[in-house]
Amino acid sequence: MNEKTVLVGSRLPRTDGLAKACGSAKFLDDLTIDGCWVGGTVRAQVPRGRIKGIRQDPSFDWSRAVLVTARDIPGVNTVSMIRDDYPALADSLISFPTQAVALVAAPDQETLMEALAAVTVDMEELPPVLTVEDSIACTQVIWGDNNVMDEYTVASGNAAGAFASADLIVEGTYRTKHQEHVYLETQGMAALPGEDGSMEVIGSMQCPYYVHSALVKGLGFLPEKVRVRQTVTGGGFGGKEDYPSILGLHAALLALKSGRPVKMVYDRKEDLLCTTKRHPSIIRHRTGVKKDGTLVAAEIDIILDGGAFTTMSKVVLSRSILHATGCYFIPDVSVRARAVATNTPPNGAYRGFGVPQSNFAVERHMDRIAEVLGMDPLDLRKKNLLKNGFSFPYGQVLGEGMSAELVLDKVVEMSGYREKRRLFDEENRKNPFFKKGIGLSLGLHGGGFTGSGEENINGSASVRVAGGEKVEVLVSSVEMGQGASTVLPMIAAETLGLDFTKVVHHIPDTSVVPNSGPTVASRTTMYVGKTVQDACLSLVEQMAEKAAELEEFAGTPVSFEKGAFSAGENERIPFFDMAKRLASFPGVLSATARYRPDPGFSWDEASYTGDAYKAYAWIANVVEVEVDMETFEISPRKAHVSAEIGKAVSPVLAAGQIEGGSLQAFGYAYLEDVEMKNGSYTAAHLNQYLIPTTLDTPDFSVDLQEVPFSGGPYGAKGLGELPMDSGAPALVAAVGQATGIFPERIPVTGEYLHSLLRGKKQERKAGEQ
Repeated sequence: MNEKTVLVGSRLPRTDGLAKACGSAKFLDDLTIDGCWVGGTVRAQVPRGRIKGIRQDPSFDWSRAVLVTARDIPGVNTVSMIRDDYPALADSLISFPTQAVALVAAPDQETLMEALAAVTVDMEELPPVLTVEDSIACTQVIWGDNNVMDEYTVASGNAAGAFASADLIVEGTYRTKHQEHVYLETQGMAALPGEDGSMEVIGSMQCPYYVHSALVKGLGFLPEKVRVRQTVTGGGFGGKEDYPSILGLHAALLALKSGRPVKMVYDRKEDLLCTTKRHPSIIRHRTGVKKDGTLVAAEIDIILDGGAFTTMSKVVLSRSILHATGCYFIPDVSVRARAVATNTPPNGAYRGFGVPQSNFAVERHMDRIAEVLGMDPLDLRKKNLLKNGFSFPYGQVLGEGMSAELVLDKVVEMSGYREKRRLFDEENRKNPFFKKGIGLSLGLHGGGFTGSGEENINGSASVRVAGGEKVEVLVSSVEMGQGASTVLPMIAAETLGLDFTKVVHHIPDTSVVPNSGPTVASRTTMYVGKTVQDACLSLVEQMAEKAAELEEFAGTPVSFEKGAFSAGENERIPFFDMAKRLASFPGVLSATARYRPDPGFSWDEASYTGDAYKAYAWIANVVEVEVDMETFEISPRKAHVSAEIGKAVSPVLAAGQIEGGSLQAFGYAYLEDVEMKNGSYTAAHLNQYLIPTTLDTPDFSVDLQEVPFSGGPYGAKGLGELPMDSGAPALVAAVGQATGIFPERIPVTGEYLHSLLRGKKQERKAGEQ
């Protein structure tokens, strides 16, 4: 599929770039809302407990503020997500530190602080479950019968029997910790009650219709009485998939009780301590291998820490198990995946959605196997790559688009991997103070929702001709810095043959735009973009049909091509000129399309087998690092990335996504360390939670490979999460070559690196005795 395009694939400037660069974009906290109060939260201070009562200090004048508790909730006391297990406000039980117990609103920040200090929660502490190990051991049962929130299994062949044919068995256990999103704009929502009993909620979010559903359920309102609008959103990375439903409902409950608009914007401390993070993981691999490096069998056990409530754990776990074997073909596989409950803040959506954890484990395990066999890690990978016609463990077979080998060969060529690996070994023998290393990794990411997810969403998109010769794209997909407000108009303008400046992305507003699904799962370009393209085709088709009824065309068929209509031998009529002629006909200048299922794909949810994703994007990373052997500081120097993403609608934005996502992955690998104490996060400031800065950014070289996907607009696949999946194991492998140790968990902080080197030194001394 190599359709010739004009706009798609070109280097157009992003539509939101100038306003954000100049500071004229208005985020929620920049907006002045007449008569608006500010809201705050009374939070639990223990990981587990029983609430005995909530006391209001009588010395505070409570006519100056309002207090909301679980008893004030008019609807169901739950934040509607995948499960309705997350209470909007704790009622009788406390399940994690920082859990919301009550809400307070006041006219100003000073009064709010006084009111919050005047609320006391009386409670009885209960024994908590703070670790995955304790959860599995059921030291206390806090969820169901065994603390297991969700469990999946995937199997192909006979793994247990196939181990008998292996020449050796290699085992390893790999761990990842939390990761904080650190979006530029913290969580913020505002609620505006209407005189007609309606509620409008605005704020920084990824999924307007998720928030809408949560409000309907929690407030007990009819859907038409709830309106949700996105404000300019300063980053999300998955952190604004689930949490805006919580905060939006909190603001609405305060607005409902006070009768006034209420704004709630977290400062960085509250955001760090209270919001969702990436799921920590413990993943065990047991692999049967031939002496020549052929993988013959694998048993994999995945455990994710879900925290106290489900949020997105069920679907994060699903994606994690389906990516457990990475880019490699293993004929006999058995995988078990569990998400378990702990009395810690719930973990939620984060860019990559379970794949970074699985991919770190499988890529590190490939390095472990290579070390045991005495093979180059590259040669081991090349020997076992998935290729067209090969099967995934869940039974899916793709005849095209399996691009692991394509990106791997390209990144090896770009980076000079083999020569640098040899050269760094030589240099490291001569320099005891600074060591160099190079590492590689592979990754893949299924685009869109798993299995029948897109069919279940049945998302729709609309386009309409607006005043001033503009076409509006109406979708619930938000712009959060990733480029949706540029890419979707590019697709529409290309389809309609219009100048790019003539098409605009309407701000998502549930009273105006249809539900095209959430802005998650690398689905916006691939699925929503395709639906936008279909809506554009429907628009020009119905315009042509109606034009044929006009007297001037006397029933002559009207056709459309490259931005203009024509009838017989008549001259071409530009799109907007025809729109003016048809303006008096109701409904002709707008069109809606729905997601079109592909009949060639099937998925069985009960057995977890079939076509998990319609298409996969692929990535290969080579990372070069330098390690200071006195301070144990790790410095990424160069990063080479090759990614196959179908058609790159905007190559500039695609390259930016890859660089930004890779840097985020590098931070996950060695820098970003979430510490816990009694179930709470300890980092309350960004001087306690370090993220990569420009000074930590390596020199990037990015290559885009295009293998078009017929189900995407102009061949596009999903991209957003892919760069997060593969960077961490490449960086860790580079640290391993530089220092001669084998990290099995991330982040590889200076302290962890020091402990590994000290252990290696002690082992060497013991061997000499």
